[in-house]
Order: sequence, then C-alpha cells, then structure tokens
Amino acid sequence: MQLTNRSKVVVKKEMTLMESLYLPAIFSGMIITFKHFFRKKPTIKYPEQVREFSGVYRGQHVLKRDENGAERCTACGLCAVACPAEAITMVAAERKQGEENLFREEKYAAVYEINMLRCIFCGDCEDACPKEAIFLTDRKVDSLYTRKELVYGKDILVESEENPIDLSKRQTPEVKEFKHHNEFAHNITYKKK
Repeated sequence: MQLTNRSKVVVKKEMTLMESLYLPAIFSGMIITFKHFFRKKPTIKYPEQVREFSGVYRGQHVLKRDENGAERCTACGLCAVACPAEAITMVAAERKQGEENLFREEKYAAVYEINMLRCIFCGDCEDACPKEAIFLTDRKVDSLYTRKELVYGKDILVESEENPIDLSKRQTPEVKEFKHHNEFAHNITYKKK
C-alpha cells in the first residue's frame, strides 16, 4: 500500500574504476589541506595580542552618572522586568535631606545587583531604561573562581566621577541627533567638555 503516488525509483549506479579507487576524492582532499597550509592563522597569541572588538560590543554593565555627578538610576525596575535571564535585582529607597547631589530623583536604587553568570548580554536592560542609567560597555567581564564574586553590586557598576565612561561610539547618528534637542538634554550619557 502506498501513501502517496509520488514514489521515486532509486537506482544504484555502479562506480567507475577511478571512483572505486577513491583517488579523485583523496586528491581533492589533499588540495584543500595544502591550501590551508598557506593561509593566515586565525589564532591570536593572547595576552600579547588583543583582538579588536566591534564598536557595538556588549560587555560589562555600567550605571551612569549625570553631568553633575549624581546617579541616574531611579529604581523604576524596568530593566529588571525586561531582563529575560532575570539577572537584575534592586531595592528602592527614598532620598534623604542633603543627598540631592548623590541621587538625581527622590527615589534611587539602594541595592542594585547584576548576576553576571545569568546575564546573556542582550542589551534589553539598556533599551528599557527611561533615564539612560544602565549601559553595556566594551569592558570584558573578569573570570573569577566563586559565584559570589560574579554578582556585581553598585560598588562595581557605578562609574567613577573621575573617570567617566564615554559611550558615544555605541550610539547611532539618530540617537545623537535626538539628544541635541534642549528638551531632551537630561538624557546625555557623556560629560560635555
């Protein structure tokens, strides 16, 4: 009984003498092997040589500061909700009197942690943040021996005031044009000089 009427007759073709000796196949394989002897080696000698990364490479996270040095994060939680790996946890707190120069808004992230073992570096946290507080940089995440060391807190994530991280390479011309408007000046992610 046939299931379809599209049956195909298969014929076993006899090999020629050259094909049965496998000489053409062996010679074509040897040609490919000899071609690879004269190609440039793809291996680099790390750490003496460092591979060049793309301008849009997504590495270690950074929590940005604004032009006055205050933390941008308002602990809205959108980055944690957008994270498909559930790697971000945060605890919100209210800003106290006298902390206006430390935190930008009345609410801030008292605890902000990213589990780098769970993070898949997708950039969804970066896209979800309305205050442009979190970015993925071109820095590599260090290899460590314990899991606890790979849960990064604010001590590692917040950029230093003395050495801000310039993210202008990662931004498209459309985003740069958007930020030149005065009504969106609060979204600038680098210090003006």
